[in-house]
Amino acid sequence: MKTFSAKPAEVTKKWIVIDATGLVVGRLATLVAMRLRGKHLPIYTPHVDCGDNVIIINAEKVVFTGRKRDDKMYYHHTGFIGGIKERSAKSILEGRFPERVVEKAVERMIPRGPLGRVQMGNLRVYAGSEHPHEAQQPEAFDVGALNRKNKRAA
Repeated sequence: MKTFSAKPAEVTKKWIVIDATGLVVGRLATLVAMRLRGKHLPIYTPHVDCGDNVIIINAEKVVFTGRKRDDKMYYHHTGFIGGIKERSAKSILEGRFPERVVEKAVERMIPRGPLGRVQMGNLRVYAGSEHPHEAQQPEAFDVGALNRKNKRAA
């Protein structure tokens, strides 16, 4: 029996929508990363983008466990000497772009490289409950029902 390898033309991509209200960030990110890569499919091929298109709504309502909301720091560098900057998860979630917390969590679970960048392009994250992808008829995916630890009261 020969090993099966999916071709890009053979892949059919689905659209799923996830409501992130009350979901734990890390647990949500692992499931989304797996869906983006296509590892939930029997035709998974490591060098082909065979994952789904994922829409996450209500990203501003995600929760962290423990004290991570106050203690977790996100770092970036300005490019100048001594230019390292840090922001807490709380300040980002309460700021202008709260969806960046979820995007960064998923991005760090996707392999770096050309294929990883294509797979990250299949992720759309929105802070509110509105999204412009109704024409794609996305299916609802309930992450909270998969495991009781996935959901937590805010």
